[in-house]
Amino acid sequence: MASYLDFEKSIQQIDEDIINAQIKGDTHAVAILKKNLEKEFYKTYKNLSDFQRLQLARHPDRPYALDYIELILNDAYEIHGDRAFKDDPSIVCFMGYLAGKKLVVIGEQKGRGTKDKIARNFGMPHPEGYRKALRIAKLAEKFELPILFLIDTPGAYPGIGAEERGQSEAIAKNLYELSDLKTPTIAVVIGEGGSGGALAIGVADRLAMMKNSVFSVISPEGCAAILWNDPTKSEAATKAMKVTATELKNQGLIDEVIDEPINGAHRNKEQAATAIADYVKKSLEELEKIDKRELIAHRMQKILKLGVFNEKK
Repeated sequence: MASYLDFEKSIQQIDEDIINAQIKGDTHAVAILKKNLEKEFYKTYKNLSDFQRLQLARHPDRPYALDYIELILNDAYEIHGDRAFKDDPSIVCFMGYLAGKKLVVIGEQKGRGTKDKIARNFGMPHPEGYRKALRIAKLAEKFELPILFLIDTPGAYPGIGAEERGQSEAIAKNLYELSDLKTPTIAVVIGEGGSGGALAIGVADRLAMMKNSVFSVISPEGCAAILWNDPTKSEAATKAMKVTATELKNQGLIDEVIDEPINGAHRNKEQAATAIADYVKKSLEELEKIDKRELIAHRMQKILKLGVFNEKK
């Protein structure tokens, strides 16, 4: 059963009318309603607010890493474990082929359904998840394979066990190692990019975001709770933090905004997956022409430019 957000109520009504017309066998009414639905899509999604895009980034039907991997990767096989503690299902690692090109895909997976969400810790990786990601990234470097990172997490898991096993060290080490990885890397934010939990697999030669994704240093609810002592002011915080793909592109913090279907990736996963695949293919064609030493130098320059500003009197 489809899920609807508050601002999608008009779409929900038309969807229900279409189902009722189909049950009655009224093909004429179905055709008219489908045309109305297309118009409603355009009307609803044309000028989304930042908060509405945040809601779409968290949409329960939105494609997750495993959905995209299934759609864009051929002959895919999964690699498990960090070889130190255990396997963390909130991070998935695959090798496979994209348009005949072998590559590694590392993604954060939130899970679907109660049992899967619990097993994957709602997409909040433990330190062993980040260590697994780094192990597979180094494996890709060894075999000279490009890497695609799919970012989608509310943040790294802040539990006591995670802290005891070195959560901050695992994230810091990933930042250090990925910045010097001798293979082309591409990162795409497909849903939520939550703080260090996203950055730990977000250091790459190319960083793109799906149009209805977000990337922030803290969740809007957390920001509102800290600044105004009121987490219900998350809508105002979302706007103030400038977390959307378009805002971050305008600030030069990401390289590309990947278009989604007009009605969102959750309504057309195949089209969204094709858009990601096209971006990856285009980026790899560019990156593979660059010498490895030059590639690392460009990556470091890109990282060091972040946060630089001039204060005018």
